[in-house]
Amino acid sequence: MTTMTGRVRASGPVLHPRICAALTAVSCLVHLWLAASGHHQIWVGVLMISLAAVCIPCTIHIWRHSRVDALHQVTTSALAMVGLHAVLLLGARGSGHAHGVGPASNAVDTSGAAGLLLVIGLEITTALLAATLVARLRRRVTVAS
Repeated sequence: MTTMTGRVRASGPVLHPRICAALTAVSCLVHLWLAASGHHQIWVGVLMISLAAVCIPCTIHIWRHSRVDALHQVTTSALAMVGLHAVLLLGARGSGHAHGVGPASNAVDTSGAAGLLLVIGLEITTALLAATLVARLRRRVTVAS
């Protein structure tokens, strides 16, 4: 099917892949912003830049063609990030207390916890969008054949 301008319109879902690609791009930008902010050690910053560099091609493939292999990679990466950030959240930052360091306090430091929860939510949403898009594309192929 062609549009008024002569461009070929995609025959599959359009909004779903675009949202998935946009959310993956946001995740890449967040990684780059955090790496540039200097709040982490150098090796963590290099790791975040590397992760963003791996995800950018997938974002383009999802935006343009809804490639299933790119969607699988995004789903796997997002779930790995959920696991990593959950470990960080439940590790040292999630304890809320320390032994023998200072006076006991009822106040819990949540400065890092809120950010980690936001990242976990972003990554769960990204994985869910990518996985449901794969299911939609597979269903479409099954119905067409």
